[in-house]
Amino acid sequence: MKVALVNPAWRFDHSIYFGCREPHLPLELGYAQALLQRNGHETLMLDGQLQDMDAATLAAVVTAFGPDMVVVTTAPTYLFWRCAPPELRVPRDMIRRLHGIGAVLVAVGPHGSATPRAALHKLGIDVVLRGECEQSILALADAGRPDAVPGATWRTAVGHIKVSGLPAVARFTDTPPLAWPDAWVHRHRHHHHRFDMIPDVPGAEVEASRGCPYDCSFCAKIDFRDSYRRRDLDLLLAEIDRLISQGVGYIYFVDEIFLPQRPLLLALRDRDIKFGVQTRIDLWKPEMITLLGEAGCVSIEAGIESLTPEGRAALDKNCRLSTKELSDRLVQARRVVPFVQANLIRSTGDDMAMVAAWRDSLRNQGVWANDPVPMFPYPSSPEYRHLWGDPDDQAWERALNHYLGAFDQFSDIQDNRPLPLPVLEDMAC
Repeated sequence: MKVALVNPAWRFDHSIYFGCREPHLPLELGYAQALLQRNGHETLMLDGQLQDMDAATLAAVVTAFGPDMVVVTTAPTYLFWRCAPPELRVPRDMIRRLHGIGAVLVAVGPHGSATPRAALHKLGIDVVLRGECEQSILALADAGRPDAVPGATWRTAVGHIKVSGLPAVARFTDTPPLAWPDAWVHRHRHHHHRFDMIPDVPGAEVEASRGCPYDCSFCAKIDFRDSYRRRDLDLLLAEIDRLISQGVGYIYFVDEIFLPQRPLLLALRDRDIKFGVQTRIDLWKPEMITLLGEAGCVSIEAGIESLTPEGRAALDKNCRLSTKELSDRLVQARRVVPFVQANLIRSTGDDMAMVAAWRDSLRNQGVWANDPVPMFPYPSSPEYRHLWGDPDDQAWERALNHYLGAFDQFSDIQDNRPLPLPVLEDMAC
């Protein structure tokens, strides 16, 4: 089968999206391509941002390829499945341009994982694959029909919508090393979440683990990337070594939580590579923080979320350290890592004077602490289920209406004039 894998040309104007706007490697499509090719399928992988292609150009290239199946993502790379743009205007525009080319049109991503019927309807697509998608894409290509794929959603011949089982969970541990085109790597000048220098060599994204053993209320992972798994170290290092040979000098681990892993850190220490992580600083003992710096870590994004034990408990953080102990670990990390950020979430009842004093104290010691960010209740988060129960077909609209009604100020990179979801999704791209 001929399969086209497409990451659209993303745009974020008037969106509440607070992820990074720069191009990133589409890891989920890379994994799918590796598995498809191993099983004898012919593939074409495209990325609108990395290749500087607009939707019309992408559609023309896909059409010329003559695919039997086209897969389109609804979020920019696995890194942002947990904080995807709520709206589907970009993938919907991409899919509309592909109607009539004779291919099965497939969507993957957080929207279809949490609300498959709504995604199927909004996108006007043939199949939605729920959950981690790389093995599901392969299963659909091998079988040629969605009823053979767990986690698939599709319309029957008489128009009924079928949802097959729970969202898929990939093995992941044995995922083959990804091989990105040289041209993509050379164009990837962005170093995600790096602030200690202006990038002068290519960057890349890599995945060492998937999922998280914790269940914080704000984290959207229930319907995808939930259970914690580590990738086989030899396969991971083979991928990193290839990137280094292509001139990459910085990698960002997209792991939901980068946990202490001595063998990996020792291997990275022996390689000419810098890297960034997102983690919980309370899980790092002092000696492992030192090794993290020695291994080449130059950026840490550490989730603190709240400055009180009660606030952290309300977020189900399961954190055993005090605020002072957390602060001490952050300061220790800053001694060996050039950039350390402490993330805070805005909560009702926060003592903003205490927050400001804590931020000033940390900044005086070299640790960046952000303004508390309003929490968006993503449909795949425990917070959404706490407020409204299991997601239904209006889950994304409900979450965005709540968010826009609850807050009048947003994060620094969000649009100051976010629009309601129906308006965004009807905007032509």
